[in-house]
Amino acid sequence: MGVEVQTPLIDLKGIRKSYGGGDKPPVDVLRGIDLAIHAGEFVAIVGASGSGKSTLMNILGCLDRPTSGQYLFAGENVAGLDSDALAWLRREAFGFVFQGYHLIPSGSAQENVEMPAIYAGTPAAERHARAAALLDRLGLASRTANRPHQLSGGQQQRVSIARALMNGGHIILADEPTGALDTHSGAEVMTLLDELASQGHVVILITHDRQVAARAKRVIEISDGEIVSDTAAADDWPQPQGGNALQAVDLRQRLADRIEHNGAWKGEMIDAIHAAWRVMWINRFRTALTLLGIVIGVASVVVMLAVGEGSKRQVMAQMGAFGSNILYLNGHAPNPRTPPGIITLEDVAALAALPQVKRIMPVNGSDAGIRFGNVDHKSYVGGNDTHFPAIFNWPVVEGSYFTEADERSAAAVAVIGKKVRDTLLKDVANPIGQYILIENVPFQVVGVLAEKGASSGDQDSDDRIAVPYSAASIRLFGNRNPEYVAIAASDARKVKEAEQAIDQLMMSLHGNKRDFELTNNAAMIQAEARTQNTLSLMLGAIAAISLLVGGIGVMNIMLMTVRERTREIGIRMATGARQRDILRQFLTEAVMLSVVGGLTGIALALLIGGVLIVSKVAVAFSLAAVFGAFTCALITGVVFGFMPARKAARLDPVAALTSV
Repeated sequence: MGVEVQTPLIDLKGIRKSYGGGDKPPVDVLRGIDLAIHAGEFVAIVGASGSGKSTLMNILGCLDRPTSGQYLFAGENVAGLDSDALAWLRREAFGFVFQGYHLIPSGSAQENVEMPAIYAGTPAAERHARAAALLDRLGLASRTANRPHQLSGGQQQRVSIARALMNGGHIILADEPTGALDTHSGAEVMTLLDELASQGHVVILITHDRQVAARAKRVIEISDGEIVSDTAAADDWPQPQGGNALQAVDLRQRLADRIEHNGAWKGEMIDAIHAAWRVMWINRFRTALTLLGIVIGVASVVVMLAVGEGSKRQVMAQMGAFGSNILYLNGHAPNPRTPPGIITLEDVAALAALPQVKRIMPVNGSDAGIRFGNVDHKSYVGGNDTHFPAIFNWPVVEGSYFTEADERSAAAVAVIGKKVRDTLLKDVANPIGQYILIENVPFQVVGVLAEKGASSGDQDSDDRIAVPYSAASIRLFGNRNPEYVAIAASDARKVKEAEQAIDQLMMSLHGNKRDFELTNNAAMIQAEARTQNTLSLMLGAIAAISLLVGGIGVMNIMLMTVRERTREIGIRMATGARQRDILRQFLTEAVMLSVVGGLTGIALALLIGGVLIVSKVAVAFSLAAVFGAFTCALITGVVFGFMPARKAARLDPVAALTSV
């Protein structure tokens, strides 16, 4: 037999383990353990309760580290391995069989068995087939979908043995595997362990029952943290049998060349999502209460911003109805000694080409006397083109507006305001087609403008008449140049930029002479818009507080979840999960809570928005607001879920496994 074959799989030299220290006196649990275990051995470590045998098992399985001494695994000093390497060892070399079974309650038998393979990066189809084969081999083919509470004690222990064998289980660590079983079930489990030992697996059995220990080929007795007897002779090392036998040199090489599967995270992520959903469903009432904060927060943010935006648009539209987004251009005297400048139709054509100008309309008008029958009235008459309804946001409610053909032919047609109609034609059922006299010139009424009201105390917008610009120039006022020009900016929020562009062009057209004047009421609508933006921001901030409260709820529930599932965390670590795997597991659950809460909140917001729209409340949903609220919910889940997830990842495996 070569030197490498004689290298023990496990070699403990002077292992000591103490607890306490600092303010508390140290307690020695293991006191200088020397132990070598070779491939193919079936070893029983026997001792009374408190003798240190369970502590020894935790050190053997790399769940715990010794206080002093040297632990060589396949010739490699375990003290030099980081937490990921230790997780690799637990995953690839060891298989744990615990007295309390340590199965995850929310998972099926199949899912419990597959867990080590998930962390090993085994493809889904392969691990499904292997888990099913192991359960079938152990007589549980009909129980693969059962959860632990649906299985007997013996069946649960067989599931834990299948889990220990999932990744090969070259070294089976069985801690009191028959302690919680009846005689028949205990005998079945021991028969399984005998079979595994005969197939070449190293089986290390921890027990206080000497009859159970007698099944092993080698019995080591421990008392008060020291080995007091060992039935193996120095030259009595067995030769491994069977296809599962593994030499120390093989394990050492695999440990040195270990490769973390890049695809492992996919299986882990799917498992994390599945586990998260399962936990949420099992605790659905508590989950619903936790989600309530996020749902209300997201819905509040979306609805508040939608109402704020809708109100802003409504107010701006109403303000726009009074022309507050319109610029007015007219001639102006540079100084008292010079005549005012003249705005020409050529100027109008040049201004119309500016990108900042959406529509432009020359107006040639003045106050004029109007008569219908025996009723006289004085009103403002303006010569306009067909852009009038669009520029002033002023629709016709009876009849129609005059056409381009009417403009070209200087037709004597008129569209009257509501006050003119009520004053002159109040006794006429249908004013359309009636003739009125404007400055003694007959004009036929073709339309009535919608009522707009007064924008100030001394001006009534409804006391006006609109006629074609050509007709006003030829038939009424005899002036081809406009009295003023109404200009609609391309963007109501950028009236100032439009004003600057118009000013620059007019200065160029008029030889750098400022014989014109630009006026507008845009400051009014912009001030209103700023007010609405401030209100929307305030409403959004108030709603965001609900989202913050929801995030605190997520953190609280995740802290409770970590406490409730501490043993599950220990089980996952024992089966090979790394710290980042545990972190990912619980962070995924926190994010999933936030995602479900966010989507539910958006659905609730849309429902509330629909009710508000039906109730005639101005609402304007913004994709940016919806996406922003959902993103905030997601970030909330990550931020508030990280601390509990990190706490879970940093748990000590032994402490986690022994938690109540």
